[in-house]
This record gives sequence, structure tokens and C-alpha cells, in this order.
Amino acid sequence: MIQFNHVHFGYGAQKLFTELSLNLEAGHIYGLLGKNGAGKTTLLKMMAGLVFPKVGTVVTLAHEPRKRQPSLMQQLYFVAEDAFVPDTTARRLADTYGVFYPLFDNAQFFNYLQQFGVNSDQKLEKVSFGQRKKALISFALATNVPLLLMDEPTNGLDIPSKSTFRKLVAGAASDERCIIISTHQVRDLESLIDTVLVLHNGKITYREDLNVLAEESTSQPDLEALFQDIIQK
Repeated sequence: MIQFNHVHFGYGAQKLFTELSLNLEAGHIYGLLGKNGAGKTTLLKMMAGLVFPKVGTVVTLAHEPRKRQPSLMQQLYFVAEDAFVPDTTARRLADTYGVFYPLFDNAQFFNYLQQFGVNSDQKLEKVSFGQRKKALISFALATNVPLLLMDEPTNGLDIPSKSTFRKLVAGAASDERCIIISTHQVRDLESLIDTVLVLHNGKITYREDLNVLAEESTSQPDLEALFQDIIQK
């Protein structure tokens, strides 16, 4: 579904990725972990064709993402951390932008909004950052795209909303869908993701199926302790 082949990338003198190679497949909820500044957002943007590798290639859903072809754009959705929304209501957001996604489901969208406690007829610019974030997450899930990218989606959510987020994302997962969630708040994703990726020093330094880890351990893997151990080495 996604392939990074010997990718190099940086901003000016700052090198983020060096010889980064990665393959991600459908049927998984990946947790992309890393310290602030490790390049998690850039990695997601590269998958979506918003930034381009200096060296190497990226393939997303059999497309070259930098071309931003409509046949690719209708198959992926990127929830950015800053949660920008137009000056409109959630209902109008669905009416205006849902048409760009062939599998968008209005009924699902309003169900997600209800579970998050978001008023579909209130102007999104007039509500809190957390409410805007929940509206965008609801829209993203309702697109039913095969590739869903989320950058720090739990930032701005209160504890009950984080629980709702985990429940809704888990319910939206399928064998045909790849969901990639970046975060530095490891505890928010512990019970949701099935595969952990750690981005550190420009490379994926750790990748493991949590089901395998659970089978090899007598207790549930402690992702926070695992993450801290990796980035301190």
C-alpha cells in the first residue's frame, strides 16, 4: 500500500531522513511514535504528496503522491494536527467536501458527531479547538478511504473524547484499510494500534506487531516504557 525506498529528506541543513525504507500494508492500525521534531508529520505529508523526497521514491496506493492525482486523493485523507476548518458548520462541511470521496457516508458522519457530542449546525470557527478536531476526525472516518493518516489526533481532546476516538477508530478499521496515527503521547494509543513504528534519528528504528509482543510476554506490552527505552539508546 505504501513504500518508501531509500528516502533522504531534510529542511536546509537539518537532515530528517537518511536511507529510510518502509513498507506499510492494509489491515493495520499503525502507531507512528517519535519525539517532537523526529519527522513524524513530514513522513505523513510525504505519503500524501505534500512534501517530496530529496533522494529516493515514495509510492502510495500505486501512485506517485507528489503528482496529487485525483485518483489518489479520493483514496486518502490526512487529518492535520492544526485542525484547520473553513467558516462553516459540520453539516455544510459534509455537503461541500463529501462529494470528493466516493465512499463518503453521511449517516456515519452524523453518528460520529453525535458520539463525540458535536453540534452539526454550529459554526466550527465558533467552537473550541477540541470540537473542531472531533468534527474533522468524524469526517475523516466517514470518507471510508483505504488510507487514513492522522497527525497527533488526540491533541486537544479531553479524556472521555480520547476514549470515544479509540472506539470509533477501532470500529472503522478493516482488512482493506490502512490507518496510520502519529503521536508522542504513547498512552493515548496503547489499546488501539496493532503495530508500532518508532521514528528516531532519521530511520524507523523499531517495528513490531503488538500481538506478537503480547504472545511473547506474560503481561500487556508497556508502550511508554518501550518507547523511552528505544529513544534513549
